[in-house]
Amino acid sequence: QVQVVESGGGLVQPGGSLRLSCVASGSITSINAMGWYRQAPGKQRELVAVATSAGSTNYADSVKGRFTISRDNAKNVYLQMNSLKPEDTAVYYCTAGRKYRGTYYPDDWGQGTRVTVSS
Repeated sequence: QVQVVESGGGLVQPGGSLRLSCVASGSITSINAMGWYRQAPGKQRELVAVATSAGSTNYADSVKGRFTISRDNAKNVYLQMNSLKPEDTAVYYCTAGRKYRGTYYPDDWGQGTRVTVSS
C-alpha cells in the first residue's frame, strides 16, 4: 500500500513558474521510479517526466528544457515548471511505480493538482 499526495498547483501567468511537490508513503520497497502525468481537456493523458532511484530522468518533448523533475529521496519528488505556456494547463498527477527497460509503469496515483496558465 503506497499513498501518494501532490500539491503546489494554482493559477500562473504565461512565462511564469510553479513548483509541484509530491510525497509517497507506505510500503515503497518495490518503487524505483516516480513520474508526473498530466490530463488536459481534449488531450490524452500524457507522461510528463520520470525520475528513477538510479538518478536518470526523462521528459516529454513538450516540456523539455522547461520542466525539471527531481528527487531528494525515495519518498519525495518535485516538478519545477518554468516558462509556462497556456497549453501546460492541466491536472497534474504524481505517481509512484517502476521503470523497466525504458518503460515507466505507474502503480500508485495521487489525487491530482490543477495548474492553470492564463493571462
